[in-house]
Amino acid sequence: IGKEGVLCMELESVAVYLGSATGDDPVYEEMATKVGELIAKSGRTLVYGGSNVGCMAAVANGALAFGGDVMGVVPQKLADNNIQHPDLTKLFVVQGMHERKAQMIDLSDGFIALPGGPGTMEELFEVISWKQVGYHDKPIGILNVNNYYDGLLDFLDFQVDHGFMHQQYRDMLLVESNPEVLLEKMAAYEPTAEA
Repeated sequence: IGKEGVLCMELESVAVYLGSATGDDPVYEEMATKVGELIAKSGRTLVYGGSNVGCMAAVANGALAFGGDVMGVVPQKLADNNIQHPDLTKLFVVQGMHERKAQMIDLSDGFIALPGGPGTMEELFEVISWKQVGYHDKPIGILNVNNYYDGLLDFLDFQVDHGFMHQQYRDMLLVESNPEVLLEKMAAYEPTAEA
């Protein structure tokens, strides 16, 4: 129970969506490592796609370096290619990408999108869509590293302007360039009364 008796959700586990590439600037991998560290230092569990390459490896290694619990969710097709991180606290191998995304949503109390490609965008938009229709009421954060998400945020405003997204759903996205501030905002999130 939070301030004034309002029911608050505990942010015990955080799903991080991010690229399996490293991008064109070292800041992307550095920030992924930092996010993993912050999640571990706060005593939270990191949930991510289970890979041992690129920024995905960096976020896991950041958390593991500080004794954090890290859960990875990998589809069988990728597990067959042996891309999973060998040192995870728990690894879930699921049948396909749909199951992977659903499992990550179920395991997590909140979601952060770091820079990534189409897979990251798909994961981010799925949790936005699921929240809009009431399948979850968990905080959704966008870590706007190096202004990576400026164009996407402009496009979401464009959707609002043209009547394809309600302002309330645009406003529910927590957008920060500082990961500490973003995690603080997510931890302070209060579910809506209908949830």
